[in-house]
Amino acid sequence: MAEKYFNVDDYINAAQPFAQSILKHLRALVHKACPEVEEQIKWSFPHFEYKGPMCHMAAFKQHGAFGFWKAALMSDKTLIDKVATEEAMGHFGRITSLNVLPSDRKLITYIKEAIALNEAGIKAPPPKKTIANTPVIPHDFKKMLQLNARVWEIFQAFPPSHKKEYIHWILYQCDLYNMPIFYKSYSG
Repeated sequence: MAEKYFNVDDYINAAQPFAQSILKHLRALVHKACPEVEEQIKWSFPHFEYKGPMCHMAAFKQHGAFGFWKAALMSDKTLIDKVATEEAMGHFGRITSLNVLPSDRKLITYIKEAIALNEAGIKAPPPKKTIANTPVIPHDFKKMLQLNARVWEIFQAFPPSHKKEYIHWILYQCDLYNMPIFYKSYSG
């Protein structure tokens, strides 16, 4: 179960030692650029708000993250490109040391631009809708469902995530009880 943090200090103190210096540094830069910033713990990690959401930071076992709520609207092309190709939470990849971050001056420029977007009342674009992958239905499982037209109709109406959940649950039960029924036909 995730830990409950009541404030940013608790969060930083609970982070891995390498991440503590990164988080403290980023926090200081946010406060330097925006003395009126408010700190909050949302979704179990620190967020900074000024007239709306501005930026966030997080620590993981082997890296940290820092990102902007409205990065897609910011003027720096590199930052916008990172939004489109994110491989880690945040917009600066997996932060393992302060050396991998842009200069303090550049980060403060980003923070001030995020402030300006909020002051202008510009809203973040809605997240792009992704089409969930339809899971591979094991042949034997599909045949069993199709024995009852109503059951098959109900299963077909499920969103892909629910179909996948059922398939994984069935496969887990088969494994748990040593029932190899679906393994031969399941490739996903």
